[in-house]
Amino acid sequence: MRTSGRTRRTAVIAVAGLAACATLITGCSSDKKDDKAGSDGTASSTEKITLHIADFGSFGFDDKKGAALYADYHKLHPNITIVEDNVSDAQPSWDSFKLHLTQNSGLADIQAIEVGYIGLATQPNMASKLVDFTSAPGFKTTDWLPYKEKQATTSDGKVVGLGTDAGPIAICYNKDAFKAAGLPTDRDTLATNWSGDWQKFVDLGKQFEASKTKPKGMSFSDSGSGLFNSVLASQPTQYSDASGKLIYDTSAGVKTAWNIATEAVESHLTAGFQQLDTAGTWNAAFKNNKFATVTCPSWMVGLVQGNSGDAGKGKWDVAQPPQVGNWGGSFLAVPKSGKHVAEATALAQWLTSAAQQVKVFQKFGNIPSTTGALADPAVQNLQNPYFPGTPMGQIFSTAAKNITPAPIGQWDGTVKDIITKNGILDMEQRGTKKDKAWSNVVAQIKDKVVQ
Repeated sequence: MRTSGRTRRTAVIAVAGLAACATLITGCSSDKKDDKAGSDGTASSTEKITLHIADFGSFGFDDKKGAALYADYHKLHPNITIVEDNVSDAQPSWDSFKLHLTQNSGLADIQAIEVGYIGLATQPNMASKLVDFTSAPGFKTTDWLPYKEKQATTSDGKVVGLGTDAGPIAICYNKDAFKAAGLPTDRDTLATNWSGDWQKFVDLGKQFEASKTKPKGMSFSDSGSGLFNSVLASQPTQYSDASGKLIYDTSAGVKTAWNIATEAVESHLTAGFQQLDTAGTWNAAFKNNKFATVTCPSWMVGLVQGNSGDAGKGKWDVAQPPQVGNWGGSFLAVPKSGKHVAEATALAQWLTSAAQQVKVFQKFGNIPSTTGALADPAVQNLQNPYFPGTPMGQIFSTAAKNITPAPIGQWDGTVKDIITKNGILDMEQRGTKKDKAWSNVVAQIKDKVVQ
């Protein structure tokens, strides 16, 4: 998903009587080439095959914690076994994908791509190796939010990624912790108090930290990096300009997000965790009550719930953010070199269809990126029993429709990781001063980015 990770785990889904394949990101399927998909998007072959999906974080597709989409698809297509090759974060998944795509071997049948890297995927050298969904049966660009579809579209009109979710931002907060610190606990009151300015959110954090009755050992926020990503997501200018040129060092949006996040760090408002770290420290911190807020794109809701466990039910709530923005949201791509391209294309379309996006949102909280799913009453009216009384569907669907996305360049994902993991995290965990942290960021970007 959105922070660093280096370990890999594999979930084998709905495979009665079939042998599992390798647990790495490399796909393994029958040596026989597939038949073409039918006009309804289904495969015409009855050959038993395995399709590998390489993804990261939690997409909500799986059968254990997600919406059991793999099991549903297996019922519809008993000849198809789905294996999810999952890592904790988008960066190692992307790095592996780039390597295998360059080598034209070892690829999964379907590859998930986080929005920060979609700008690279739409470049000619990579896009030429990916399926153009505009030629796939039943595909319609109008099924997705306009900005979502455009993000995965090449300069010559090819669509190389199908949007899974969007990432409209809210604020997840621990009501019990706010009450103990003498702060308002009503979501509408909080949203009004910090409306229009992330500085107001930081100022509330300072009140929390100054409270003599706040829970012992608890920080206001989990991480400066999460705050940086959320603030930047609400800015009209981010890492790149409209032409795709990298402008992080002169961007007003980056400057605003950096100043807000580093002020929070220097004011000791953040707990200094790396979100989704492979050691599970951030996950455990929810149950150990180490922080009172998480800046919360829609895909984070399921993580708050899963990590907090039964003990956190009813304690967390969700409020509108100071400013609307989009952090995250991913795509599914299909490499042309796969052995079962037609079946993989059909599966990618099915997983990202409106009906399946509704199921994922109902179960896991990932907000849909299709117009049909966002308009569905099941999304609009959804309330999650873990967050009693919270109009979850209204909060996130309203935000998703009001997002005005900033331009995305091919190096945005790389720059984001350097700023958050090597800049802000160094300040939190190693005590690096703000100016030195920024100098380190600039040096590393110059070293890694080819302009």
